[in-house]
Amino acid sequence: MKKTTPSAAFSFSKIYCSLFGHNYLLSKNVTHHIKEYTCSHCGEQATTNSRGRLEIMTPKLKEINNALASVHAKKMAKINIDTSFRVVS
Repeated sequence: MKKTTPSAAFSFSKIYCSLFGHNYLLSKNVTHHIKEYTCSHCGEQATTNSRGRLEIMTPKLKEINNALASVHAKKMAKINIDTSFRVVS
């Protein structure tokens, strides 16, 4: 006979979010128009999609955001270097 134990995923914060909705706070700027958010109550993560709407974070979206962030950082570094040389010359 199997013994049933309560799920480890039970939490009052998840119940709060299911009743009243998530309270997303900005956790990371990926680019100027793509951002990552984290719920202050339950810790669920979300990101903006191509249409600007929030989507729940999946491992695939996390990987895409990390790649976009690295490309964006390289682009911003290159722009900053180019503008500093133009000012000096």
